[in-house]
Amino acid sequence: MPTLALLVISNVFMTTAWYWHLKGGMAKPLPIVILISWGIAFVEYCFAVPANRIGFAHGWTGGQLKITQEVITLLVFGVFSVAVLGEQLSWRHAGAFACLVGAAAFMFAGRS
Repeated sequence: MPTLALLVISNVFMTTAWYWHLKGGMAKPLPIVILISWGIAFVEYCFAVPANRIGFAHGWTGGQLKITQEVITLLVFGVFSVAVLGEQLSWRHAGAFACLVGAAAFMFAGRS
């Protein structure tokens, strides 16, 4: 459970670092946006690295950690795109999410 919680927190910071400037920050100079994003990404790494170490120490494979991170990323981005960017989700988002959940199921299949 700590792995999942840390991955969710890290993905909130990652999504913010990558996309915050699209809403209201487009007028800012690109070098400034990059520096701000690097600062946010540093916080993301402070959660992602421990999440991966803890997960790996508890028997998760690298592939399982990665695909779980991708599923969480899509969930977090879905919320961010609606709440911050004002975008609407469609059937394509649901289809992409279903494919990632399927990928996660394959990565975890047969694990005891």
